[in-house]
Amino acid sequence: MLEMRPVCENGGKDLPNDRAEAMIYTFECTLCRNCVEHTLENVCPNCGGGFQLRPTRPRGLLSKYPVETKPLVKPVDPKKLAELKQRPIAIPPRQR
Repeated sequence: MLEMRPVCENGGKDLPNDRAEAMIYTFECTLCRNCVEHTLENVCPNCGGGFQLRPTRPRGLLSKYPVETKPLVKPVDPKKLAELKQRPIAIPPRQR
């Protein structure tokens, strides 16, 4: 089950369960759409993969399966990101 992390890992922007701009990758890296599109250019700063919209947990299940409340903020390391971007980002994420 997804942790549903509450903030953008890069900038700390609030990304509650119902926020449509939350983006995730396979290892649950969670960022806002602005960081994904403009800062990262759809390259995960941890693994080099691409992002997808994060699903929303149905309200009726939130009490039984609450979302994560502890923020995880770890701003992108520009040097590491530059190295990841050396890979051909024109290749679709599923083929990287």
